[in-house]
Amino acid sequence: MSQSQFSSLPEDITWQVLARVPKCKYPLLACASKNLALRVRSREIHKIRSLLDKDSLYLCFMNKQDLAQDRRWFTLRSRRTPSEENQFVSINVVLPGHHNLRPSIVSHGPEIFFICKPLFITSPSSFLIFDSRSGVLRQGPSMHVNRTYKTVGVVGRKIYVVGGVRSDENVAESFDLRTQTAWETAPIPGERMSWLTTAAVSLDRKVCALMLGGDYAVCYDTKDGSCESFDLPEDRWWKAGACVMDNVLYVYYARFGLMWYDTELMLWRVVSGLDDLKKVRSVGMAEYYGKLALLWKEHDGFSADKKEIWCRMIALGRCEEGVSGAAESAKLLGCVPRGSRLDHCLSVSD
Repeated sequence: MSQSQFSSLPEDITWQVLARVPKCKYPLLACASKNLALRVRSREIHKIRSLLDKDSLYLCFMNKQDLAQDRRWFTLRSRRTPSEENQFVSINVVLPGHHNLRPSIVSHGPEIFFICKPLFITSPSSFLIFDSRSGVLRQGPSMHVNRTYKTVGVVGRKIYVVGGVRSDENVAESFDLRTQTAWETAPIPGERMSWLTTAAVSLDRKVCALMLGGDYAVCYDTKDGSCESFDLPEDRWWKAGACVMDNVLYVYYARFGLMWYDTELMLWRVVSGLDDLKKVRSVGMAEYYGKLALLWKEHDGFSADKKEIWCRMIALGRCEEGVSGAAESAKLLGCVPRGSRLDHCLSVSD
């Protein structure tokens, strides 16, 4: 169907068709025309996708006292009717044996990818793929080398893994998410460093490593390997408490609250309009139907063995001051065992 034919469809059919297109293809649609760009970024498209149950959040909790213990996974799925609450459900995602030792985890579309440490130091890093639609975990192609500390990010239709090797060869690799056949050598980073990161995000088609120690970020350009850095505020933040929405980096800080990075002015700014958002700890954040899902832990008033998981949805938008937010009321999602730490908060979409 040509673009002109698509534009001639009735308005309601156009919305229904676009809502059923995989969300990972929305950036391509946005490049096709200004009209499509406005539609795939609109609240209407997210409302229809929510009714179709297209998107979900995957939350990964780890035991702070036993890092080798299997992680606990939960999903947050949309309510089917306005009177229903979002569904917070425990699911079974178990990695085989040694693969469970601090894997790097990213998501794209309906799949979650695990870059794992090998059993033997001379073996290359292994690669596992979880399909959220079928619940099947499968083995992907191994990487070229063993990577210990590394930075992982998704740019376009490729996964990039940077660092974690001692030599100047195979410093970076990429994996094509369309073909999913083999890892390929990526441009060598222009800066030599360990790439031992607290969190990693994709911003301006670059993979950015956020360093908790040193309070700075280094961004790797996937086109030519060049690197640039910028400072982070000197305040406490959490591994799962950083995410990118509409190519804007957001980080939740213990003292400052929700902040965003202004890439034009190269400075951090507080999101306005959130004065009623109380200061919380152990934060996780991800995009959910066009809004920022802010999750955190609190003490369970009835049980010393559990922690409550709370969530507020925040609608973000540009304003004269920069970025403003409007937060919905807090919702209790469920409970996790005491000692659990929110390790990953991932957006997964069909």
